[in-house]
Amino acid sequence: MTVLIDLVGFGLILPLIPIYSENFHASGFMIGAIIGSYSLMQFIFAPVWGRLSDRVGRRPVLLGSTACACLSYVIFAIGSGLSGNWALGVMLLSRLFAGVCGANITVAQAYIADITPPEQRSAKMGLIGMAFGLGFILGPVLGAVSSKYFGLTAPGWTAASLCALNFVWASARLAESWKPSAHSVTQRPHIEQWLHILRTPRLNLLIGIFFLATFCFTCFESTIGLLVMKNFAIDTRKSLGTVSLLIAYCGVIGAGVQGGAAGRMVKRMGEPKLIALSLFLAAIGIGILPYLTRWGTLLVGLGIFSIGSSLTRPPVFGMISMLAPAHEQGATLGVAQGVGSLARIVGPVFAASLFVLNAPLPYLICGVLCFLTAFVTMQYLTHAEPAPSPSATSVTPN
Repeated sequence: MTVLIDLVGFGLILPLIPIYSENFHASGFMIGAIIGSYSLMQFIFAPVWGRLSDRVGRRPVLLGSTACACLSYVIFAIGSGLSGNWALGVMLLSRLFAGVCGANITVAQAYIADITPPEQRSAKMGLIGMAFGLGFILGPVLGAVSSKYFGLTAPGWTAASLCALNFVWASARLAESWKPSAHSVTQRPHIEQWLHILRTPRLNLLIGIFFLATFCFTCFESTIGLLVMKNFAIDTRKSLGTVSLLIAYCGVIGAGVQGGAAGRMVKRMGEPKLIALSLFLAAIGIGILPYLTRWGTLLVGLGIFSIGSSLTRPPVFGMISMLAPAHEQGATLGVAQGVGSLARIVGPVFAASLFVLNAPLPYLICGVLCFLTAFVTMQYLTHAEPAPSPSATSVTPN
């Protein structure tokens, strides 16, 4: 619930940023900077939050970051009521600050790893993905309704109110899951921590898989509107509503898959085989999208891709948490989330640049990448199931 409320606030604001920026006469670069700044801060701070939670516990980091997220949306609401360069500057500041706070998803994943037996972690990690899907469905609806009836500043105040309620609820209900004083917590400099984790066999492969899966999804996400306009000959205004419905359709599928089907499939197939299957499905789905020119077939293609991409995340993070020592759960998951944020930064630039040259090209390249990654997964992960680290035991909340 904590992550869901955070993501509703994020989903509420994100679709409105280009509209706000256009009203304030922002350049294309500025619009991109406002959107990309969130992922940039997550790239930097996800490992920092994770390491801090290993040292001081999960609860204070989750509460502190939630309070800061509330403040970031207050800043956004204030910026929405300004004009010109002042508005753009304040909005950019708010998204930078929100990206710092939004990196707390790492700590939520570490919390889940603390209280969940290794054999159940992949299924429980799917709850984070379900929160993502539901947040992107509910958030834009709240944003559209609040801005329509209460003005441009309303979405910012709505998101701030949700975060404030989240903070009060978590303060009352969220127990601590991690006792750092009972374990030896290794603290390394930021770069050294990255290198340490990325040099660890199998962990580095799993993090690489997550990078490529996230990269391909952001390529799809950033160009699907352009593809629909091209293939179905619709104008920009109609495209906005259509693409919002299509993304909501993908979000519903993703939430359902990660909230239920992923856990059952992990029990039946094991994490490595499910990762490979999910990447094969994603490769097929994204590879055929540029050639689907009827609404029915487009929905089928989007469904295949959504199922494939949604099935990747839970087993990847389940395996990462099983292979990471208990006292480095936060740091390890933070590096993985940081790599995912890096993919969300470079993916849209890559896809949009290629789309202008040849519309199917980014989709075909991503399809090949997913297929090759699935093959590598079959070769190097499926031969042996991951053995939980001796120190990666679950801890009962206080």
